[in-house]
Amino acid sequence: MEILGVSLTEWVGYAAMLALLISFMMKDVRKLRLINSIGAILFVVYGFMLAISWPIIITNVAILCINFYYLFVKKN
Repeated sequence: MEILGVSLTEWVGYAAMLALLISFMMKDVRKLRLINSIGAILFVVYGFMLAISWPIIITNVAILCINFYYLFVKKN
């Protein structure tokens, strides 16, 4: 499936990249981690859409776990 000549897989990758970039513009660390988690989830989806790219999937699952820990376990 293509939208404007770009595959759905690429759109997911672009959305993940955009969320990641936006997260680093946040001053509030909780917002940074939340938006960064959205980007990481999109990157995990992207990794699976690329016929399973384990480096992308593993890295972003690790990032999700770290963000989850700081957002919900170790509340500042």
